[in-house]
Amino acid sequence: MERIFKNNFQIKVQGVKIGGGSWTCFDEHPPITSVPRPNPPQNPKKAFKPDIPPIPMATSPPRSPNSGDPPQAGNLAVALGAVPARGWSSLVARLPPLADSLLLAAVAGLLRRLYVGRKRRRRRPALPLPIYDDAGSSARIAGQMPKAFAILEDIVQHTMSNLHTIQKSLPYWKSRAEGSNSHKMYFMVFERGPRAFVEATCQTLTRLRSNESPSKYLLDSASDMVSTKLAVLTSMQHCLAVFLAEVYSEVDNRREGLTESSDKSLHTLFVILNTVFSKLEASIRNATEGQTLLFTHDGNSSQLIFERLPEVDVESPQWTEALSTDAIAMVYQNLQKLDSFVFSQLSRHKKPRSMTIYWLPYTCGAIGLSACSLWLLRHSSLMGSSDLDNWIQDAKESVVGFWDEHVERPVISIRDELFETFKRTDKRVMEKEEVQLTEETLHRMLVAFCEQTKFKPPQDASSQELLEIVTRRYEMESAHPIWNLFGGELAVAMLIQVQKLKLDLQEAMLELDQILKANEINFAILAALPAFGLSLLLLIVVRAWAMHDQGAEGRGRIARHQRWQLLIEVEERLEEFKECMTKEMEEEALCKYGLTLYTLDRLYKAVELHAKKTTEWSSVRQKMFKLAKPNVGVSDKLDVLQGLKWNYACLRPYLS
Repeated sequence: MERIFKNNFQIKVQGVKIGGGSWTCFDEHPPITSVPRPNPPQNPKKAFKPDIPPIPMATSPPRSPNSGDPPQAGNLAVALGAVPARGWSSLVARLPPLADSLLLAAVAGLLRRLYVGRKRRRRRPALPLPIYDDAGSSARIAGQMPKAFAILEDIVQHTMSNLHTIQKSLPYWKSRAEGSNSHKMYFMVFERGPRAFVEATCQTLTRLRSNESPSKYLLDSASDMVSTKLAVLTSMQHCLAVFLAEVYSEVDNRREGLTESSDKSLHTLFVILNTVFSKLEASIRNATEGQTLLFTHDGNSSQLIFERLPEVDVESPQWTEALSTDAIAMVYQNLQKLDSFVFSQLSRHKKPRSMTIYWLPYTCGAIGLSACSLWLLRHSSLMGSSDLDNWIQDAKESVVGFWDEHVERPVISIRDELFETFKRTDKRVMEKEEVQLTEETLHRMLVAFCEQTKFKPPQDASSQELLEIVTRRYEMESAHPIWNLFGGELAVAMLIQVQKLKLDLQEAMLELDQILKANEINFAILAALPAFGLSLLLLIVVRAWAMHDQGAEGRGRIARHQRWQLLIEVEERLEEFKECMTKEMEEEALCKYGLTLYTLDRLYKAVELHAKKTTEWSSVRQKMFKLAKPNVGVSDKLDVLQGLKWNYACLRPYLS
């Protein structure tokens, strides 16, 4: 055992964390939780030799065997990664005493906390294991978690991460498999990168010259490629889901041994891991049989062999601290082997990057941007042209004019209309006094006309009655217009009509002024509508950017719908698990149970923050913990799931 560990030590040491530096592990996996390190052995014969450095415990995963870097380069990379966290402290310590040295020390401490805090925030709480009772939860909160618990959490979290990576690629290839022939041909030519574009073009031209159908070749190639990737990803998902279900089942069956003393829990853990790793090794071997071309590992055979852990009895004299330390190191060596295998498969079968899929639009955009840059350079002052400066000045004036016309003045007008309406003393377009004066003048002219024409109107006659008398007289006078214009009353009647027209015009202007004053705030809002529209559009863009890639963990209607979809997916998985158990398909049932655990883990992470805001987290966590337990019946789980769907606001698809 010690010899095996020494041979693999150069690989293991590359993942050691130095100071406040970073981890040298795959990007797909979060850092492994640190496990308390056991005390050195008391027996000097069993102790490590002085020339062997301390063993990296569960503080980090071993270095990837397919990274290709030599050990010296790996150590150098790790040391360089530690510079941002501790470099400032060592620099400040070597500086001479200065007046602002306290400021440098404060800056160094702030950088260290920010850097280390960023690394620690990578890991988020996941779905609890079925061994956390009240005592286990209290020990976890107090920071006294047993080493067996931490190791199991690391294994489960790495498995969940691998399943999530596979799950991100499976829908993409399924959509390509279900797409039409035109979509498949477009994918083969335009969505696999520029090299594939050139190869597909050459193959198409070759088949056209030989009078063969290039479309048939592209469709067959697309079908073979997509089916191969789907087969590999589905097999990997099946193996990892069964492995996850085996871990949960074995942990639930041996929970009493795991909650005992530290050494006994480690012994139970080694027994569990030997069982589940051997089953995983066999399932991967069975999956690769007959599919050697599909599964390759580092260009060699796809055989994945895990190290077997010692199952020495705790009471036996063979059990030592060194033995448990070596066994823990082998656990993480097995975990690193699994991660390396999964990474090697995903590197060839995962969903292409966005840069690869959309390389053609990006290339056209880059060409257009380059052409636009050259055009702007041609009209800039660098080429002796003042066009660009003139355009900038015009754009500046347009922006200032838009701001003044559609933002500043409408807002000021709205403010004045809201807060200074009753304080305003400015003159209106038409005052009531002017209208009253014109009306009195018209009345006097009517009375004088009636008296002049020997019509005696009553003293209390209104202007309308007098106007009727004038109208009748006007009709009589208009029978002989030329004679009455010079010797009659026609001229006076016409002047009275003009005065009446002036009165009607002033009254209309007074009403129009009142209408304008009453709708002034509406006109100001209408003038500010373009600015409000641009502000709303900018707000929508900023909100979409801020909520981008948060998925079910975000806020809003879409995130709520995604959390609801996760609940529906859990229900579907449970129904499939129940059907497999009815048909006595044990391995397929384990796969469905593992996928149920994976979906529950995603739902657990998505709903945590929202449930804590509504004080529903404790109840939701207990119900989800019950859904993950292997010893709970499917019918009971479905009942719990129905309660989750309708009794908690954080899981409803709409706001109540």
